[in-house]
Amino acid sequence: MAGTIEALVPGGKANPGPPLGPELGPTPVNVQDVVSEINEQTAAFDGMEVPITVEYEDDGSFTIEVGVPPTAALIKDEVGFESGSGEPQKNFVADMSIEQVKKVAEQKISDLLAYDVKNAAKEVAGTCASLGVTIEGNDAREFKKRVDEGEYDDVLLA
Repeated sequence: MAGTIEALVPGGKANPGPPLGPELGPTPVNVQDVVSEINEQTAAFDGMEVPITVEYEDDGSFTIEVGVPPTAALIKDEVGFESGSGEPQKNFVADMSIEQVKKVAEQKISDLLAYDVKNAAKEVAGTCASLGVTIEGNDAREFKKRVDEGEYDDVLLA
């Protein structure tokens, strides 16, 4: 009776109630062990909905795969704003530091096409541009040029 359960859980705050409890209850796994493991693996996404997949076996063993929230959600959480700009090239809603961009890039790198943090940061900057978020006080498109010129190598390659 091995199977798979997919759910969206609050990062670091999953509990044995819905949506997990009713799904896990009829399975051979220890529900509290699964919840604890999910919370440990999703702690970095506190306050965000995180996609998870629990695969279980008949003997009660299980594995958990944690997805990553969308890049826009990570940026909003990191900078602390509710929604992007209706005119992202004119009206800016927030500003990110290079360290914040790096943090989001590191969280998201497994889901991106980038092969290193420097290129992942450029992908994050693309999302910033569409949200109306500046980076280090500059338009996100300008940030990408500066990254290509090596201006932030000391932070992004560290």
